[in-house]
Amino acid sequence: QVQLVESGGGLVTPGGSLRLSCAASGFTLDSYIIGWFRQAPGKEREGVSCISGSDGSTYYADSVKGRFTISRDNAKNTVYLQMNSLKPEDTAVYYCAAGRGTVVRLLIPARWYDYWGQGTQVTVSS
Repeated sequence: QVQLVESGGGLVTPGGSLRLSCAASGFTLDSYIIGWFRQAPGKEREGVSCISGSDGSTYYADSVKGRFTISRDNAKNTVYLQMNSLKPEDTAVYYCAAGRGTVVRLLIPARWYDYWGQGTQVTVSS
């Protein structure tokens, strides 16, 4: 049974950092692409970043480029999203998603992914 579990969300002040984790079970990362998405109240779901579990190729949304870093640990079957220099507009529920694939060349849209986690809340506020 495929399962994705996000963790690491919380409340942080502007300029602070958080690291989100996406622990996968029921499949191995090396045949999948993992994406991070976020959804703020009243807004559409937005793609943040994605990574290939095979070759480590990545892609970022312009809104987070230079501040967020996606990485993976295939031995732990876990993908991370390191978020630095957080802004109030980063406040959202963050989701990870998985879909079969091996190379990332663009920010893959949500409809492509097969599996989703339950989400973790990130709040950036003073």
